[in-house]
Amino acid sequence: MAKITADTLISECIEINPNAAEILLATGMHCIGCAMAHGETIAEAVAVHGEDLDQLLAKLNEGVE
Repeated sequence: MAKITADTLISECIEINPNAAEILLATGMHCIGCAMAHGETIAEAVAVHGEDLDQLLAKLNEGVE
């Protein structure tokens, strides 16, 4: 399965890891309901919301094979 990277679109991230929506919501990133989710990358969302990119990517990739 694909690995989630900084360049992964939020919509793709949710396809890769079904738990991604819960992880994003837990960090205060409500991107999954945003119209931008289809064109915004994880890195772009992190820049807007001020999260730590490396920590978030580690969480999003847990359990992804």
